[in-house]
Amino acid sequence: MKNKIVSNVIKGICVGGSMLIPGVSGGSMAMILGIYNKLISAVSSFFKHKRESIELLGTFALGGLIGILLFAKPLLYLTDKYTFPMMYFFIGAVLGSIPMIYKQAEIKKISIRSVIYILLGLVIILLISLIPKELFAVDLSNGIMDYLLLIIAGIVSAIALVLPGISVSYMLLVLGMYEETIRAIDEFYLPYLIPLGIGLLIGIMLTTKILEKAMNSYREGSYLIILGFVVGSVVQVFPGIPSGINIVISLFTLFIGYYLIRKLSDMA
Repeated sequence: MKNKIVSNVIKGICVGGSMLIPGVSGGSMAMILGIYNKLISAVSSFFKHKRESIELLGTFALGGLIGILLFAKPLLYLTDKYTFPMMYFFIGAVLGSIPMIYKQAEIKKISIRSVIYILLGLVIILLISLIPKELFAVDLSNGIMDYLLLIIAGIVSAIALVLPGISVSYMLLVLGMYEETIRAIDEFYLPYLIPLGIGLLIGIMLTTKILEKAMNSYREGSYLIILGFVVGSVVQVFPGIPSGINIVISLFTLFIGYYLIRKLSDMA
């Protein structure tokens, strides 16, 4: 019992930290750590199995909160100071999750339909990137409207939180809210975090049951669309080609990111 709680907290810390990285999906990390399906079941059957669900979700959420608070400031600093090496590390981590997601799809034979599913996921990500960044720009000076926008942004971000392959941080980046949210977490600014958190909870409850049904009934298609999300997120966060010594350092961090995620997925 005690070991299970500690394990859930540690996995929560890993997922919480990964959620702060643009392009890296918390859902993919949960899948890599072998806890994703348990979390989806716990949310979707919460009222049927309250005790077990509260135990799993509570310990995992505690770990997630620790991970977010622990890594928010260092990640913001490192990404700011060492942009190319850090972004290449993130891209490596995303690429490292691709074999695991492909394996989950349980594809017997690659067909034209398989390619269409992947392209569909890619197109969805590219369409999301067209959302005007100023749409969700908030400064909390416009009263109730800003709080409503934060709740809506939380609901939209929850889709990324639940779906493997879409990064919550990437979604916040697309919405033009990434740096604001990281700073709000770092400063523990509750007027910003509470409405965003409410939106996340609403979004999670709305999307979990739909996702569980889709992944059980249309497994191959669902996972291949997720694979398209992953490919699309790499395209979106690609910072360009570095120059000088940064080329060598960035390629090294790319490899490290890829290797770490592959190792984690092999251990799960």
